[in-house]
Amino acid sequence: MWLSPLNQRRWRNFKRNRRALWSLWIFAVIFTLSLFAEFIANDKPILVNYRGEYFTPVFNFYPETAFGGDFQTEAVYSDPEVQCLIITGGLEDCFDSPADMMQAAETGGLAQNADFAKGWVLWPPIPYSYDTINDIGGAAPSAPDGDHLLGTDDTARDVVARVIYGFRLSILFTLIVTVLTSILGIIAGAVQGFFGGWTDLIFQRFLEIWSSTPSLYVIIILFAILGRGFWLLVFVTVLFGWPALVGVVRAEFLRARNFEYVRAARALGVGSWTIMFRHMLPNAMVATVTMLPFIITGTISTLASLDFLGFGLPSSAPSLGELTLQAKQNLQAPWLGFTAFLTFAIMLSLLVFIFEGIRDAFDPRKTFQ
Repeated sequence: MWLSPLNQRRWRNFKRNRRALWSLWIFAVIFTLSLFAEFIANDKPILVNYRGEYFTPVFNFYPETAFGGDFQTEAVYSDPEVQCLIITGGLEDCFDSPADMMQAAETGGLAQNADFAKGWVLWPPIPYSYDTINDIGGAAPSAPDGDHLLGTDDTARDVVARVIYGFRLSILFTLIVTVLTSILGIIAGAVQGFFGGWTDLIFQRFLEIWSSTPSLYVIIILFAILGRGFWLLVFVTVLFGWPALVGVVRAEFLRARNFEYVRAARALGVGSWTIMFRHMLPNAMVATVTMLPFIITGTISTLASLDFLGFGLPSSAPSLGELTLQAKQNLQAPWLGFTAFLTFAIMLSLLVFIFEGIRDAFDPRKTFQ
């Protein structure tokens, strides 16, 4: 077993917490599926067979001319004419009129007609991407139906596709921000608590000033100058989020700095950084992990709030906060509000249960029967 005996005990304690273990499995399955969102919800085929050659539109750009068309722009694979060109091997006159071709596309005749079946198209289960504008034949947002299981938003985009991509975006954003803020916060808190004295005093005054900075105004100013973007939002969130762990880590290091094992390590000539992060930090992990659920849920809430207010990701991004804003603006479409609420409730509940289990697993005083 590659885990140390201590980590094996922690893993056993975590597995005994059934709620945390099931939450981990459910979250892992959902997040893993969302990582392959392009293969689940996309307006581009996964695989195309044209005249014996294979094309992967989900990864690569192919002009319409690659399938016998007339344009150098990217092929619109949902267009019946493009489907006709692919399936018939580029025979543009495979139908007597555009009306016949449209009817064949709607009834599945393109794939069923053996006379023209020279190619085929493999579509994802949901043939819409998060930014696909659908022809719903009426006003948007439209109610759930057989084509759009959760309906469409106010710009006729499929809600299921936007939830899948939005879930992935929110989790990836949260993981990146949580890792970076935790690293910075742990280092800052360890330095303060271990060295104390003037280092601690100056750092505390700096934190008081930094924490009182109106972060929302800074975000508005930066986005007005630099424009909205994913990595800029990550940078700004980390910039104002790293003090969250400083106080907890500082308190643990202040408490442990005069313990016998720390004094013994100093007497043996062990370096300060080695003592801090090899010997003292593991003892501070319980308090550190205790704060992680708050950091994670706070990061997700921050992203959703900024998107809701219009200061987050670009409007074209698959944002769950933007879906919440649409629910507010379209009270006649309750499916938008229910979808946004359930998505946030499930996501946040699973993450809180998982990190509660991790916190208890790291606590040496906590055992499960």
